[in-house]
Amino acid sequence: MAEGDPQQGGRATTGDDRIIRESGIDARLAAIVEPVLRGMGYRLVRVRLTAQNGHTLQIMAERDDGSMTVEDCEEVSRGLSPVLDVEDPLDTAYNLEISSPGIDRPLVRKSDFAAALGHLVKLETAATIAGRKRFRGRIAEAGETGITLERDQPAYGEEPRLDIPFEALAEARLVLTDDLVREALKKDKQDRQARRRARRGGGSEDGGDAA
Repeated sequence: MAEGDPQQGGRATTGDDRIIRESGIDARLAAIVEPVLRGMGYRLVRVRLTAQNGHTLQIMAERDDGSMTVEDCEEVSRGLSPVLDVEDPLDTAYNLEISSPGIDRPLVRKSDFAAALGHLVKLETAATIAGRKRFRGRIAEAGETGITLERDQPAYGEEPRLDIPFEALAEARLVLTDDLVREALKKDKQDRQARRRARRGGGSEDGGDAA
């Protein structure tokens, strides 16, 4: 799995504040694309090379506000394609796929966990914690060094709340729920209103075409 062992993954590129990163070939690819994305005003979420349709290089990205439109994906594709052609990191043909994180997004930065406070998540750790490596529950707290998880239907004898340090996380993502969808729709509406106000005010805000 691309981000399955962040402790052994690639070294962070300058400006990459992700706490969950790739390993192996995915880490090498991330080191190439992350600076390019940052220079274009985007941030990297995840890189994954899959065997889908031959080989597919999946790059998940977003703007700093978490938005990513179809137009943004097209812009990123145009920006990355020539760089990847020059670097030629793969010895096989592949399809380049640019996508947004989606509503049930991976959580890769501390800010992602803070934004997901109160929402249901699935987590996987690199090492066993409390007898498990996989967890499901709601984020009750998100601090500087880790999170507190309110476990979803804990087994008999298991603690209902569990502290998990960020350094132990191998993978994390939101679970699609009605609450999450409602919050996403509310944020989208607020973003659209903010962009309209910015355009009427002369377009003083950056990223006016993001959704």
